[in-house]
Amino acid sequence: MKRRNFLKKIPLALSLPFAINGIPLKVMANNPLSRLAQQGDSDRVLIILQLHGGNDGLNSLIPVEQYDQYYSRRANIAIPKSNSLRKYIPLDSTLPANRQVGLHPDMQAMKGLYDQGKVAFVQGVSYRNNNGSHFRGRDIWFMGGGSDDYFSSGWVGRYLQQEYAPLQYPADFPNNDMLDPLGIEMGSDVSLIFHQENNIPTSLSLNDPVGFANLVEELEGFQDKDIDPRGKPPEFLDNSPYGKEMNWILGLEKKTDDYAKRLYEVFQAGGNTTVTYPEIYPFNAPTGSKRNHLSPQLRLIARLLAGGCKTKVFMVKIGGFDTHASQVESYDPTMGIHAALMYHISTAMKAFQDDLKARGLESRVLTVTTSEFGRRVHSNGSYGTDHGTGGPIFVFGRGVNPGVIGNVPDMTRDNIEMQYDYRQVYANLLKDWMLVDEQKITNDIFFGNFIDGPREEGGFYQPLPLAVQVISSTEPFVNQRFNLGDCYPNPAKGQTAFTFRTNAEGMVQVMLYDRTGKPTKQLVKQNFEPGEHSIAVDLTGIPAGLYIYKMNMGSFEQTKKLVVIH
Repeated sequence: MKRRNFLKKIPLALSLPFAINGIPLKVMANNPLSRLAQQGDSDRVLIILQLHGGNDGLNSLIPVEQYDQYYSRRANIAIPKSNSLRKYIPLDSTLPANRQVGLHPDMQAMKGLYDQGKVAFVQGVSYRNNNGSHFRGRDIWFMGGGSDDYFSSGWVGRYLQQEYAPLQYPADFPNNDMLDPLGIEMGSDVSLIFHQENNIPTSLSLNDPVGFANLVEELEGFQDKDIDPRGKPPEFLDNSPYGKEMNWILGLEKKTDDYAKRLYEVFQAGGNTTVTYPEIYPFNAPTGSKRNHLSPQLRLIARLLAGGCKTKVFMVKIGGFDTHASQVESYDPTMGIHAALMYHISTAMKAFQDDLKARGLESRVLTVTTSEFGRRVHSNGSYGTDHGTGGPIFVFGRGVNPGVIGNVPDMTRDNIEMQYDYRQVYANLLKDWMLVDEQKITNDIFFGNFIDGPREEGGFYQPLPLAVQVISSTEPFVNQRFNLGDCYPNPAKGQTAFTFRTNAEGMVQVMLYDRTGKPTKQLVKQNFEPGEHSIAVDLTGIPAGLYIYKMNMGSFEQTKKLVVIH
């Protein structure tokens, strides 16, 4: 890019955009990094997934207990409960009734992640006096403030600024301890969320390179004839405010060159896995909604991390959520724009988790969503929904504390009530996942105690157990929802019985094996609804001895012992 064009493209921002593999990136101009050496072993990563436009939470998480009211308020877009090949997917039969939800039928992949203990949902997330505006609402969520606040910095920027002070950007970076940017944002826009306090906001935009390799080859020098390859200002300007500013900008640009080269190196080192990311929504939706734009962003992050990138915070985006009209297909409310978006998020996140696992990175990465507002309870006459207030947040990863936090929304109201301030969610994730000091979160990042401090409306916030500080097995969560019971009687003569529980609808197989591992008898092979089931077993003709019976459902399997006597 020509120097003169670069100077024309300096907006108020703190990120440095360029592209890898055709995906625009913004490298955060990160102020500080001082506890780098001490935190060398802290390699956790936070990914923020922006659902641009305001997600309709009620067609993402369908309220099971209040389904009749849900249907009456939005009959033309309601996801079917029964009598349909495509109906909502019951999430978790072990939850209390006031937390029972069903997932959109195109969120099957997310259901699978939940059953593996890798997803948490938070209902009714918003802020007091929700603005209802895309632009202002987005700024509020990004700056980490309330409806009356106007911060020039964002909560992620303040986190990075406080966590790594006192080193200064760009003078101290990159350095031998930190070759990578602390924050990378996918796309060509610059978001307030990465802004830091007391920094000159600057961005470098390279939005449409032919390819990342070509971009790297062209980083040094410029095409302008008769201009110094380093673009040095005339000497007589050196001590002027203009000259100082120009030298600062050129230094910043040199840092961007260094970051671009570094990211290309780790991109090449990361290589590919055999994991296939989804590309196209397989059902009916407008052509513009069918391609999965989230997949390449997540694939790139997995590859950068595998190559050794130490970036701490990433931001990825998927748009199309402002569904005032044609949210669903008029002839099928389970298909259309919103259905495609739910499919894209669910399948891309499933592929991403599989990719991270294949690369040995699954325990390092956690993803959380953000959306400027939810949609109203009632639908409109255009098969859509209008701007609302609260909505759900999704959290993904091996380090989540899986489950559903919050009750299903009240379907008698016009808007979804706030149950949790969005700052509660992010403050608790910074504390429990990024291991940030609680005092810093309160004093320097969110300017208030949103973990256990006083609430404006009275009472106190309660800590939200969304992530775990020490990652352990998800087996207890899984075994509460999928389990095979002991048979009775045991030892058994002639007949016995056992129970099993499943948390998903689908095929269950239980096979009896002898002590050599040879299949002896198929005990169960049929589809079951979620819940607990009892099975009577006829042992006629089975020789006496020690046996194993094994249950399989999807990725779940469990075995128990049975002794047959005569």
